[in-house]
Amino acid sequence: MSVTWRHLPAPAREIAVAATDAVEAAQARDGEAYEAATARLAAAERSGLVLGSVVRLLLEEVHPDGLDSDDVRQVLERCVRAAAQWRPDVDPHVVLVLLAGALGVYDPGEDDAPPDPAAVARHAPLLVADLLAVTGGPVEGYLGAAFAEIERTERHD
Repeated sequence: MSVTWRHLPAPAREIAVAATDAVEAAQARDGEAYEAATARLAAAERSGLVLGSVVRLLLEEVHPDGLDSDDVRQVLERCVRAAAQWRPDVDPHVVLVLLAGALGVYDPGEDDAPPDPAAVARHAPLLVADLLAVTGGPVEGYLGAAFAEIERTERHD
């Protein structure tokens, strides 16, 4: 993926920079850098939308024929187990919500405890980093593609 996000307006660039920093911190298991980056993500409006799009793009690449319940369970377990080694506060429910949201099957109205934006910001980079470990690609390309997709959708609506 060669789409770039550097041409975007400042708020979108801030999401891209914070997301990149958070994913790279997750990959390095750098708790201090991760906390700083996810705090910036939590404060950025629409960061959940962007990260959800990145997760969906990664899932589509990792599972080009679609996902079944076993695939979702494997992604969830792999992500939570890897994250728990350095992030004992990882919440499997939030990771599952992120997966379901990226797949378009999550309804927050039916969830007794939907995650808040801060929880999404703390967990989405963990999921992105886990999926990137499978694809081997850089996060920047997926962010660029996610921004392009969001822009296309907004233009057509």
